[in-house]
Amino acid sequence: MAQDFDGAMREGLADAIGFVLGALAGWWLGRQFGIDFIASPDWNVRQIVGLVLIVAGCGGGRFLARRLMLKDKA
Repeated sequence: MAQDFDGAMREGLADAIGFVLGALAGWWLGRQFGIDFIASPDWNVRQIVGLVLIVAGCGGGRFLARRLMLKDKA
């Protein structure tokens, strides 16, 4: 039981850290290209690209965090 709880906590922590840091990285990358999805009230192609960068960052960050945090539990 404790082993299941430990694994679940590690997965949850990896997901949370990966999503947040990945989203921040995607937002930062968009800002480097001059696209600030968060601060813009408009909906156009540039903001959609900014949103896609944030969402891709979430997925990539989650993948990377799981790889790094759960590599010894394979």
